[in-house]
Amino acid sequence: MSWVQQIITRFLNAEPHHPGRVIPLSDVSALTREARRGDVILVEGQSRVSDVIRWVTLSPWTHAALYIGALSDLPDSKLRSEIQNFYQGPEDEPLVIESFLGQGTIVQPIKVYEKKHLRLARPKGLTQIDALRVTEYAASRLGAAYDVRQIFDLLRFLFPWFIVPRRWRSSLFHRNSGANTRTVCSTMIAEAFGRAQFPILPLVIRLEDGSSRFYRRNPKLCTPSHFDYSPYFEIIKYPLLSDAVSTGYEQISWRSASELTPEQQGLYVDLDFEPSLHDIEQLP
Repeated sequence: MSWVQQIITRFLNAEPHHPGRVIPLSDVSALTREARRGDVILVEGQSRVSDVIRWVTLSPWTHAALYIGALSDLPDSKLRSEIQNFYQGPEDEPLVIESFLGQGTIVQPIKVYEKKHLRLARPKGLTQIDALRVTEYAASRLGAAYDVRQIFDLLRFLFPWFIVPRRWRSSLFHRNSGANTRTVCSTMIAEAFGRAQFPILPLVIRLEDGSSRFYRRNPKLCTPSHFDYSPYFEIIKYPLLSDAVSTGYEQISWRSASELTPEQQGLYVDLDFEPSLHDIEQLP
């Protein structure tokens, strides 16, 4: 079955051309200067498997990676050696640990996302010790294979209901899923934060006396969008050009949409500035 698995994996990981789809790119250099160990990098993927996750979760964020920083910044030599078993690049290269369909859990430079739309989700108040604990767990999962069942589960979502009945579809993201549930990219990260007792989207029940009870969510049910929705994570955005935001909206020089491709022109428009009554009153 290995060759069948490889064919399906390549098919799901392929990025087909989507006419008219335009996504904002991110400034990875700016993001890296801001990122801290333990931050979660959310990615808007463009592959077929990303389309599946986007459809199921109703969120543009289809992948999550854990930022661990550079090897040279890790205080634990044993942890550095463990990661170097899977990464032989420069020690000053900022790295992420992530799980990929067909590749398993890997470590690679964050710069591979240079041409992607990213969002940084920062765990509020995460201590340096717990950030290291999260990193240690993620590193312990390096080399772990992606579950074969996951490949076929995701493939089923691509078939319309008249080919594969709904009752046969995978319960991968179902809230009541049980033994058939398999790991997605964010499960490993959710498990890592669980080792530090850090919440993502827990169940909170308020009692009559005003106190609250917290219940941990099954990490196998965690998707990339949960880090975006979680009140325990701060969201930081990074556009392609940092000065596009820092200079202020009044300094933007808008260009004509006619300069764009025909596919893009349907998404962007030209709007003339119209002075309001307030503007006229301010004229000398």
